[in-house]
Amino acid sequence: MRFALVNPPWTFEGSIYFGCREPHLPLEFGYSKAILEAAGHEALLFDGQLDHLSQAEVVSQVQAFEPDFTVITTAPSYLFWRCPPPEIRVPLELANQLRGMGKLVIVGPHGSTTPRAVLKKLNADFVILGECEEVLTLLTGDLSDLSSATFRDGDQIVVRGPNRAADMKQLPALQWPDATVKRHNHHHHRFDAEPLRPGAEMEASRGCPYHCTFCAKDNFRNNYRKRPLPTVLRELDGLLSQGVEYVYFIDEIFLPDMALLAALAERKVKIGVQTRIDLWSHEAIQALARAGCVSIEAGVESITEAGRAYLDKKCKMSTEDLTERLVYAKQLVPFVQANLLAMTEDDADTVELWRQKLEAHGVWANKPVPLFPYPGSPEYTRMWGPADDLAWERAHDAYLHGFNAFSDIQEQKPQRLVELEIAGHGR
Repeated sequence: MRFALVNPPWTFEGSIYFGCREPHLPLEFGYSKAILEAAGHEALLFDGQLDHLSQAEVVSQVQAFEPDFTVITTAPSYLFWRCPPPEIRVPLELANQLRGMGKLVIVGPHGSTTPRAVLKKLNADFVILGECEEVLTLLTGDLSDLSSATFRDGDQIVVRGPNRAADMKQLPALQWPDATVKRHNHHHHRFDAEPLRPGAEMEASRGCPYHCTFCAKDNFRNNYRKRPLPTVLRELDGLLSQGVEYVYFIDEIFLPDMALLAALAERKVKIGVQTRIDLWSHEAIQALARAGCVSIEAGVESITEAGRAYLDKKCKMSTEDLTERLVYAKQLVPFVQANLLAMTEDDADTVELWRQKLEAHGVWANKPVPLFPYPGSPEYTRMWGPADDLAWERAHDAYLHGFNAFSDIQEQKPQRLVELEIAGHGR
């Protein structure tokens, strides 16, 4: 069977999306391609974003491939499954053009959380529940045995769980074509120097042992799982041999792993990570610096214990201890960021004074960002209960009505989700 794996040419006009707009390696499709090929299928990746293709060019190339299955993702790479554009306008536009080119399969956070709604909106044949790598090969078999998917059976929509969590020990070391790596000039979340050679994204682990209320990972990338160190190093060494100088680990939470850090220190590579600074001792931070770390994005979220408790962070450090650890990290790592959310428990003037204190030591803390209650997050469930077919519309409307201004990288006059998706239908 032939599988077309399609990453759309993403655009974000009118969206509240606050993730990075630059292209990133579509890791989920990299794994999927390798697994499909190992099972005897033919798989081809069509990356509209990284290859700078127009929608028409993507459609033309997929049509020429004559796939049996066309797979479209609803988020711009695994890195942003937890904070995707709430609307599915871009996948919808592409689905309208690709429908009929084999069975239409949708993967991503939207279908993992609201599968019935996504199946109907995109008029798809299948929606994958959870992580997609291991499920795609099952679509060629008997549907009576199919799990972790939503599909039609006559006039009925079948939602058959559970949401899939991939076996990280079985996922292969990814090998990207030289041309793909060469085009990947972006160094995600790097600010210490201009890129001289290509960047890349990898994961050393998947999931997180914590369940903070703001994190939309209940239905995918949830339980913490480590990749085998030899597999990680084999993938990394392949990237380095292709000229990569910087790797961003997309792990939900990059935990101290002294064996991995020691192996990284033996290689000529710069890395960036997202983590919680309260989990790092001085000794671990030193090891992280020796490993080539030039960027730390640390989730603090609130400067009060009450705020962190509301978010269920289970943070055992005081704000003073967190501050000390951030400042210490900045002495060894060129860029350190403390992420903040807009919390009613935090006084605005006190937050600004704390930001200025950190800035005096070279640590950057963002102005508090309004919290979007993503369907699939404990925050959404706290507000409205389990996600139903209108969950994304409900959360989006509440967000637009709850704030007058958004973060610096968001549209300041975003459109309603319904308006965005109607526009997607019209193209």
